[in-house]
Amino acid sequence: MRRADTCRRRFPCAVAGVFAAFSIAIAPLSTRAEGQNDCKGTVYLTFDTGHMGVAPLVAEALARQQVRVTFFAADERTQHGGSSLDDHWAPWWRERAAEGHAFASHTLHHTYWRADAGVDAQGQPRFKVRPSAGPRAGESFTVSAAQYCQQIDAAAQRLRAVTGREPLPLYRAPGGKTSPALLAAARRCGYTQVGWSSAGFLGDELPSESHSNRALLARSLRTIGDGDILLAHLGIWSRKDPWAPAVLEPLIAGLKARGLCFRTLAEHPAYAPLIRPR
Repeated sequence: MRRADTCRRRFPCAVAGVFAAFSIAIAPLSTRAEGQNDCKGTVYLTFDTGHMGVAPLVAEALARQQVRVTFFAADERTQHGGSSLDDHWAPWWRERAAEGHAFASHTLHHTYWRADAGVDAQGQPRFKVRPSAGPRAGESFTVSAAQYCQQIDAAAQRLRAVTGREPLPLYRAPGGKTSPALLAAARRCGYTQVGWSSAGFLGDELPSESHSNRALLARSLRTIGDGDILLAHLGIWSRKDPWAPAVLEPLIAGLKARGLCFRTLAEHPAYAPLIRPR
């Protein structure tokens, strides 16, 4: 959507540095995987795709913390010259599926809604869009509601192929940009848009020069609460000091220390009823 050398592979330097600043507050409390019956609240951590440069380190942190998240995937350009849903990344996605994470569409070509564009001769809505990936990246053009739905469904189909799991009937509009007409069109083709909570905006796409990892971590630990949907990315091109994995593990540990449990959106009370039994 918007966009690590290690001391050792098992524990990145950046994680160690940021975590140390908060160890006094967190250390007295257990950071084990949360139990099923002792939650003081629930949060829903989600990741959008990006350049994928931090994806392996994110996966390691999630596995250490035994946290399950929801990935919203688009087929975006990566640091390795391919794209985030290509064959190179297919094993990574399969491993995440085996760990019990959930998946949903972020539109195949990370297609931003720009404006509503009236209706066609049949009275169906049209939308001005601009993808940031794919063959028409950077172009602005108009699509029908059916064509926009194809963008949502194509990412879901690719996720189905690379994970072997059924994606959730959810999607995230790039940038969170939508209109009532766009949301209604998506619902008609079977997808409900999911944004994020105000406190759940983790800030990983903000300039690191003005929003340090230390400050972002402190804000998140102070403001996140029960029910919040959290947003992060698998790599942001523009941020010089990557948020992940530096902030990720101390954030998870700190929220657990406050008694908050982590769930996927498949367990969210607003979205669980939308999921068909399999």
